[in-house]
Amino acid sequence: MGLISFFGFTLLVAGIAWWSTKSTDESSADGYFLAGRSLTAGVIAGSLLLTNLSTEQIVGLNGQAYTEGILVMAWETLAAMAMVVTAIFLLPRYLKGGITTVPQFLERRYDTFTKSLTSALFLSGYVVVLLPIVLYSGAVAFSAMFNLPELLGVSKTTSLWICVWGIGIIGSIYAVFGGLKAVAVSDTINAIGLLIGGLMIPIFGLMYIGDGSMSEGISILVRTNPEKFNSIGGETASVPFATIFTGMMLVQLFYWGTNQAIIQRALGAKNLEEGQKGLLLASFLKILGPLIVVLPGVIAWHIFEGQLEVADEAYPKLVAKVLPASLVGFFAAVLFGAILSSFNSALNSSVTLFGVDIYKEYL
Repeated sequence: MGLISFFGFTLLVAGIAWWSTKSTDESSADGYFLAGRSLTAGVIAGSLLLTNLSTEQIVGLNGQAYTEGILVMAWETLAAMAMVVTAIFLLPRYLKGGITTVPQFLERRYDTFTKSLTSALFLSGYVVVLLPIVLYSGAVAFSAMFNLPELLGVSKTTSLWICVWGIGIIGSIYAVFGGLKAVAVSDTINAIGLLIGGLMIPIFGLMYIGDGSMSEGISILVRTNPEKFNSIGGETASVPFATIFTGMMLVQLFYWGTNQAIIQRALGAKNLEEGQKGLLLASFLKILGPLIVVLPGVIAWHIFEGQLEVADEAYPKLVAKVLPASLVGFFAAVLFGAILSSFNSALNSSVTLFGVDIYKEYL
């Protein structure tokens, strides 16, 4: 039943994404890289969330919450503030200039060399840092959630490589043959599924702790693990309190305001109003982020009594323990969509940077 729901939901998303691109002229740069500048607020918001929210966040932040508690929620809450700043101050300037990539904005202020250098830096960051992390964290989640080494009779390393190649091939098909429109539409559908599926995990986890009562589960969790609910990090914490007002906000503004993989969705907006509404809707939904990427880590700490050797396995093991078997297939499909989203979004943006700023300029 789980496999049927997994493949059913995955194929449904692929079918809708294919259908949505039929009317888009992808023979032009705007059509392929910016979805013909036709994206509406809902699609922009969904794609922004799924491009950002993948297994490196879901697995990684929950792993940090398992170790440190809810103080890591600062990443999510400050992201909402950065999106508001981007919507009000940066996006109007981007759309007024009619740019396809963020480095083109720098070209108008400085010169072509600055544009090319910035594009090369973005590209190297995607290839060396982002894409490998998305593939690895997605493989870790699937391997642990479904116990693939035992199921397939292979080693843990082989299981990870199978997942990495599977995600990479399917994600590449989306990015290469569908363009930004297919990526954005599939993101939106998966975003709805991820919000539903992501909120199910803490609900079932709290009910597990409270023997069927969610309110009792919250009471037990807070009473027995008070240190995990201290949101002010000390000097040795991964998020020292002082950095919230200094360096972290600058990082968030860079990520949400200038990162090509993120801002490309807003650049494909039908008009400024739709782009701003999309960013503001995404910022509102981002406030729910800690319920999906932080609270489950604290729940896992309580359920597994802090005995897990690898913190990044906290989330997939929690899912396997508390989620009813009938829902595992649906959640796996949603998580698979989130992994694909971050991968094909980074891939699509890499192609955009290379094609527009380097290939077209020099070759």
